[in-house]
Amino acid sequence: MEFKSLAIAEVMLITPRRFGDHRGFFEETYNCVQFSTAGIGTSFVQDNHSLSCEIGTVRGLHFQAPPKAQAKLVRCGQGRLFDVAVDIRSGSPTFGHWVGEELSFENGRMLLVPVGFAHGFMTLEPDTEIVYKCSDTYAPETEGAIRWDDPDIGIEWPLKPTEVKLSEKDASALPLSGQESPFTFEDAK
Repeated sequence: MEFKSLAIAEVMLITPRRFGDHRGFFEETYNCVQFSTAGIGTSFVQDNHSLSCEIGTVRGLHFQAPPKAQAKLVRCGQGRLFDVAVDIRSGSPTFGHWVGEELSFENGRMLLVPVGFAHGFMTLEPDTEIVYKCSDTYAPETEGAIRWDDPDIGIEWPLKPTEVKLSEKDASALPLSGQESPFTFEDAK
């Protein structure tokens, strides 16, 4: 596996090695020893799998607050998506900054979204599947959301806003400036 820190160093792009032949391929998407060697000590306790049928579906920007905060290891099982992590740790030198990467079935890449970051994605092909590991279990009472098109964050989504499909929850989310972050940079160290 190849581990690469992005513009926000805590967010990592991980590329598993694929071994293929005329039958298809095999790849190892998680190995605790390799992750530990790369300095990632996160323990994952829950796997999630979602399907978005239409191009332009946006899910996010979501997070879970302490004590049920979640790190996520995200990959695309089918199709193609633009995956984003936003630093929402107050006091962080990169607070409100974002990084994004295209994840697809073809490229096999994964994004590690640490605790203290909001996560979201936009589908770029129909019937796109996202498969991800979480470091804590789902706890709806700790859920939070930030507006996907918050102008202060300025995410450069690949599709125009007129092409976006949102849930009611995501459409009514407040911008980052309209809420107090449950995360601090000091706590995340």
